[in-house]
Amino acid sequence: MAASLQGSIALVTGASSGLGRHFAAVLARAGATVVVAARRVQLLEELAGSIRSAGGQALAVPMDVTSSESVHAAFDQVQSSLGTPNIIVNNSGVAVTKSLLEQSEADWDFVIDTNLKGAFLVATEAARRLRAQKHGGSIINIASIVGIRNVGGVAPYAASKSGLAHLTRNMALELARYDIRVNAIAPGYIDTDINHDFWSTTQGVEMIKRIPQRRLGKPEDLDGVLLLLASDASRYMTGTVLAVDGGHLVSTL
Repeated sequence: MAASLQGSIALVTGASSGLGRHFAAVLARAGATVVVAARRVQLLEELAGSIRSAGGQALAVPMDVTSSESVHAAFDQVQSSLGTPNIIVNNSGVAVTKSLLEQSEADWDFVIDTNLKGAFLVATEAARRLRAQKHGGSIINIASIVGIRNVGGVAPYAASKSGLAHLTRNMALELARYDIRVNAIAPGYIDTDINHDFWSTTQGVEMIKRIPQRRLGKPEDLDGVLLLLASDASRYMTGTVLAVDGGHLVSTL
């Protein structure tokens, strides 16, 4: 079954860089009209321009996922220009790397508000609008194996991703009656521009050795599962959290 997204409108949060930027390009190549959302508008405009130059369709909208007012305004803008997005990729995410006892309340709030509250605000805003139009859709939350497997130094991040995985299942349960599917992708260690230098350090090399496939993931390793969950190829799937991690979760190391 081909994962064609022709006729779909896909919104990607945190799209100004990293995996969000990559996801937006993948969805556009599959035929979706892509809405790229984040706080850094100039980077969004550059991304939207590159997608259009490649023959795709894209719209850039400013959005702060931690603010319900900003989320609502962004959806209003998209709806007036294109319609309601029927594919939502909740990709916005931050992390604060410190030992547990050095993590502050501000660190906790910063991470939880973006990674967990932000996904909740975006997903529920989309779902209310889809329900009102009696239109189904697919919500894809970007979780992490760190929310399943214990890793030191990122307690708020781990808690946010664990919470996001369980929120995914709860949303799936309540939204299935409206033909809105909710699933999550839990990436393992992915080599991106943000973390590339770390993987050549002694600590980074040792971490790679613990991955059964003995390599880092690449952004394109997530393309297949992204297109599966975004398309009708997964029309009978909801409430799943799919790990893409080179076997990390089954390792005992």
